[in-house]
Amino acid sequence: MAGKILLLRGSEKMTRSSSLISCRDVSYVTQEDVFLGTLTVKETLYFGARLRLPELAKTELHELVDETMAKMGLEECADSTIGNWHLRGISSGERRRLSIAVAILAQPQVLCLDEATTGLDSAASSFVVQALRNVARDGKIVVCSVHQPTDDVFRLFDDLLLISAGEVVYFGESHGAVKFFADSGFPCPIRRNPPDHFLRCIAPEFDQVLAALKQTQRLNFTVTDGLLNGTTAETRATLVKKYKSSIFADTARKRIQELVAVKKREIGKKQCHQWWNQFCTLTHRSSLHMCRDLGYYWLRIVFFIMVALSTGTLEFDIGTSSAAVIARSKVDGFLYGIMISLSIGGLPFFLDEIKALRGERHGGHYGEAVYVLSNFLSSLPFTIFISFSSGSILYSMVKFHPGFSHLLYFCINLFFSISVSEACVFVTASLISNPLPAMGAAIGVTVLNLMASMVIRPLPDTPKIFWRYPLSYISYAAWGTQGNLKNDMMGLKFNSEIPGRPKITGESILKNTYGMNLRYSKWWDVAALFCLLLAYRVLLVFSLHYKQRISTPLQRIYPRRGLKPTKIPQA
Repeated sequence: MAGKILLLRGSEKMTRSSSLISCRDVSYVTQEDVFLGTLTVKETLYFGARLRLPELAKTELHELVDETMAKMGLEECADSTIGNWHLRGISSGERRRLSIAVAILAQPQVLCLDEATTGLDSAASSFVVQALRNVARDGKIVVCSVHQPTDDVFRLFDDLLLISAGEVVYFGESHGAVKFFADSGFPCPIRRNPPDHFLRCIAPEFDQVLAALKQTQRLNFTVTDGLLNGTTAETRATLVKKYKSSIFADTARKRIQELVAVKKREIGKKQCHQWWNQFCTLTHRSSLHMCRDLGYYWLRIVFFIMVALSTGTLEFDIGTSSAAVIARSKVDGFLYGIMISLSIGGLPFFLDEIKALRGERHGGHYGEAVYVLSNFLSSLPFTIFISFSSGSILYSMVKFHPGFSHLLYFCINLFFSISVSEACVFVTASLISNPLPAMGAAIGVTVLNLMASMVIRPLPDTPKIFWRYPLSYISYAAWGTQGNLKNDMMGLKFNSEIPGRPKITGESILKNTYGMNLRYSKWWDVAALFCLLLAYRVLLVFSLHYKQRISTPLQRIYPRRGLKPTKIPQA
């Protein structure tokens, strides 16, 4: 770590058996505050407590949430929404304190924070660090990395660890760092903030800035800091050498020996989180989020109904003329080309849920399978409403095959098609975290599904390589279109293109024009859609679970520049 200050506080002893430490013993707060913006502060803490502490009763959970809010100063904004694209939310400082509050719900022994004060003003930073100090005073260890803290914030910490280029420059009490730098020949100026002075001595970026300024300045450029003779690399090397032979290093080694000498104690396994509790909690939370977020489903419901009304007026009372044969396939093409593609609109909102999932998944609070199942169940009422509302409007206006059973099949087919399309989009989103590339990839996958269906080209004329085998068999648009055409045209008779000729049955049109195999019922097409839905949901579970395992080896092959192993003093 170059140019950062890592500060440690607390006095709780840990054993050397890190493999026995559970997710309740260590909690990590990332630099990015990821929440579901439609929930309130109190709801976020309550759902977090239910996932982390399933053994507590409901009254105990509410008491714990109230106590945590009081400790972190969140009582005034308890009923305020966190905020998203259409809801005004809490401030950045309150969001940061909420992240810490969620992390300390399970009373972890060690709390790690990455850039705890980044993006906050001096008052908010001081508030956050003071709250962390209160956590440490409860006997917990708080490890916090801070970038350029103010003098007031710096004085709140107990211990200080300075790392530069993977080497320890200083590790000891924070108030002793000024004396260490002075004894090493780099005293802190009277009117300079000590953390700024430490960074000036060990951060190599300052040398690059000075070199760039000397090249760009027309006048003679002089270094204003006369205390530093030489480059930052030379200063850092001197400090590292001084530290290794200082009393601070000896104290650190003795402390490590004490920790290693602690007798290994068996840590009883925590009670396994109940699967049913996780499922109910996630379903409740996801349902609230979907109901409150206007863009997740409500806007899409409006768009689906508008598309159904537009298509219905365009193809009103389609009839059974010879031209109606082509018109019916066009309606199906419009149905899958426009209405099913609207499922891509839920991708940005699903990405927000994935961010929250990954943060909670790293804590071991629940698994991917529970999340995928709860997400599907939460979305079920919305997809059913979309399918039956827009499907009924379109079916009644176009006047497809008469009969309630045919209308019911049309809506069921539309429901499974939308569900499979959403699952396909979600799999894409789980693999690509960036919204724009993910949306582009989802559109590409949707277009491929549409091109493999008989909407674009009849099945007999479709090229066998790739398009027919295997793409047409894994395309939800192909199965959905085939089922709808069977449901609509079988049992009907259409006028011939030549006047006076006998009417043509729908079965002959499906067989000769579209090349369909009529030995199988239309319900087999729905069964195929169900299998695709199940396959995509299972694939979503695996993609969420194994994406981190796949990316970890890649990070080892292509490491980030400037990162080197940190050498911590050994016993």
